[in-house]
Amino acid sequence: MDGFELNKIIAAVLLSALLIIGINKLGSIVFHVEKPEKSAYEIEGVETAVTSADANAQGEKVVEVVDIKQVLAAGDLAHGENVFKKCSACHIIEKGGKNLIGPALYGVVGRDVAAIGDYAYSDAFKTYGKKWSFEELNGFLLKPAAYIKGTKMAFAGLKKEKDRASVILYMNSKSDSPLPLP
Repeated sequence: MDGFELNKIIAAVLLSALLIIGINKLGSIVFHVEKPEKSAYEIEGVETAVTSADANAQGEKVVEVVDIKQVLAAGDLAHGENVFKKCSACHIIEKGGKNLIGPALYGVVGRDVAAIGDYAYSDAFKTYGKKWSFEELNGFLLKPAAYIKGTKMAFAGLKKEKDRASVILYMNSKSDSPLPLP
């Protein structure tokens, strides 16, 4: 195979890729679909939660209303131990555990945010000034970077409510004095 045939093959591949991309862009322009403002199916008893990322995009501060009792009712301690394996790459939850990439989480539920003295927290955590309540953990574990802007934690979050609830229950159980469930 000489250089001219190789150039034809490369040109054909590039032209095909450009053609596919062009058709996709043209299709997006011709068939523009607008997202409806209101959901077509409304489910009774469920409130639409606005994430802090959506609120920041709109330039307003919105407080999420979450019934933590319902959230925690979906949780399971054994499932939480299993889901926590995702967290164990950066955190240790055993008593006397050392800080890894993230701080040790033994007794975290009910503790002040950024309370471990020998861990280098981000400025966002140092100035947050709250306690890790069930509600705070639920919001944070959903999407850490959106919940506390400027956090060093690169974890994407736990989207499933059962996963978050289970991890919160598991973390609460890993304490000298677990908090009573609400």
